[in-house]
Amino acid sequence: MAKLYYGSDTAPIALPDRLMGYIKVIASTKLRRGESFTLTWTGTAEEPGRSTIWLQPAIPLRFVFDSVEPEQLVGDYLRSLADQANAASGLVIDTRTWESAEEATRTPVRSARPVGRSVRAA
Repeated sequence: MAKLYYGSDTAPIALPDRLMGYIKVIASTKLRRGESFTLTWTGTAEEPGRSTIWLQPAIPLRFVFDSVEPEQLVGDYLRSLADQANAASGLVIDTRTWESAEEATRTPVRSARPVGRSVRAA
């Protein structure tokens, strides 16, 4: 499990490494541009409800991953999450269903589109 340390909070947010890889890429991109947004996650074993944090450039973030190598990310799913982060509701992730949503972007639906490209998280 990867951990996100947010602000001065000593209790980390724990999510799967690959999911945290997506969040890291999106947060890094938006915060580098000076854009703030909300991140909401639901359905973790520790917090069965919903949690939301406000991400903005002045609040320190630290990502800690269990795996040494960066995760392979699906480009189409990353773009989908980035579009969501740009919406008024911010980035919303259900930890129970994100893998099936990611998998759905790998399989073309009623089109001849090529399968989504993998992206390596830094």
